[in-house]
Amino acid sequence: MKKLKILFVTPEAAPLAKTGGLADVSYSLPLSLIEKGHDVRIILPKYGAIDERKFKIHEVLRLKNLVAKIGDKEARYNIRTSFVVGNKYKVQAYLVENHEYFSNRKGLYSDPITGKDYEDNNERFILFARSVIEAVKLLGWQPDIIHLNDWQSSLVPLYLKLEKEESLKNSKTLLTIHNLAYQGEFPLEEFYKLGLPESYKFEDGVVIYDKINFLKTGILYADAINTVSPTYAKEIIEDKERSAGLKKVLLKRKDCLYGILNGIDEETWNPEKDEIILRNYNYKSYELKLENKKNLAVKFGFDFNPDEPYIYKISRIIDAKGFDLISEIFDELMKLDIKLFLLGVGEKKYHKFFIEKQNKYKNKFGCYIGYNEDLSHYLHAGGDIFLMPSRYEPCGLNQMYALKYGAVPIVRKTGGLNDTIIDIEEDPENGYGFSFKEYKPETLLKSIIKAVDLYKNNKALWLKIIKRGMKKDFSWNNSAKLYIDLYKNIISK
Repeated sequence: MKKLKILFVTPEAAPLAKTGGLADVSYSLPLSLIEKGHDVRIILPKYGAIDERKFKIHEVLRLKNLVAKIGDKEARYNIRTSFVVGNKYKVQAYLVENHEYFSNRKGLYSDPITGKDYEDNNERFILFARSVIEAVKLLGWQPDIIHLNDWQSSLVPLYLKLEKEESLKNSKTLLTIHNLAYQGEFPLEEFYKLGLPESYKFEDGVVIYDKINFLKTGILYADAINTVSPTYAKEIIEDKERSAGLKKVLLKRKDCLYGILNGIDEETWNPEKDEIILRNYNYKSYELKLENKKNLAVKFGFDFNPDEPYIYKISRIIDAKGFDLISEIFDELMKLDIKLFLLGVGEKKYHKFFIEKQNKYKNKFGCYIGYNEDLSHYLHAGGDIFLMPSRYEPCGLNQMYALKYGAVPIVRKTGGLNDTIIDIEEDPENGYGFSFKEYKPETLLKSIIKAVDLYKNNKALWLKIIKRGMKKDFSWNNSAKLYIDLYKNIISK
């Protein structure tokens, strides 16, 4: 097997910088590829929230005092180095350091205080794309594949194609779309900042609907594109809403569009090894989960009753994650014999709504507005039923974490949720979750009532479906193999 050289370009990677699932993928997929014998390196911006001492970030002499043109400005930057360390392997990480755009900002893409996107995100990620090209030139390490992730790295394929240096033309590009809804759109009058020939200032170039669109640029110019689940790859071509205005562009590239399901890091997300939770357990010692359930009740100041199902949701608090449905049926949910938990951050209208509901239902509903890694582990370890009724979901990781920890997911049949959850009613022999099709409050409520009824009245079947879910293999092992096959396919063309 030929050892591939892969440069993984990402706007975030755990544990260095994280806003969501992309950071988890950018941590675990490179480590899995290294485990399979490949040479992988990561590059991402050095945000202000990244702890230099903790991650032992060092200078690289040949990557110091670099300059990138962004319109009329000259942006000076350094590329420094660190390591992302797994349980068995580590991956070298390059961090793009610029005080104005990255180092003096705590937020990755938006201001943590106002919640609004930074107005100069186009300049920030133009610099990032330029730095990737410069790193490839200066490192003396020629990647076979430059694996790009989301709109923040989507200018790289075009910049690479316009490079005159012959050696760079040997590197092929793969763009992974984690969520088509986020495209990196900017005013047309700021085209000059890109440093591109005027011929690209049209629909055949970087423009769509009279705006510069970073993601559209990546889709057009990458050697191949993939999404993070097979169903989502079909949806974005077939469904107008899912295509988010890019259907024509995607159809142009449909022969180069693939769907590969995300995996999960089974070292970090494993109740048998998890160092955060109170009591470790597996499918053979599932009864020990009860101690974690009791611990969750204590943390939220609730009375503990083992016969009450604990329903929980960990998510960005936005409409697309099903919060419009949940808010409509909330008071109906509170009539059920359950406890409900929420962890996440998002739209202010929902923050207000859930804080008011927590005050009203003090011994039934607990919410934590914000991000808390430890609490997410406590919820998976202590929860019985996991809610993920998304309007659309490119892949989703939390439903897979929930299964691993012995919780039963309730999901909508869309994207990666459709690829990972088998409905217990549709397939009684193999099912381990509940799913519904219609995006309506009443269909969600109906699924929750069914799950609660099963939990309370058929413990034998409940235990059987939990064990089925816990035994599922959602590790990166299979998905990493598919990526390697895709890399080889791209290189061979």
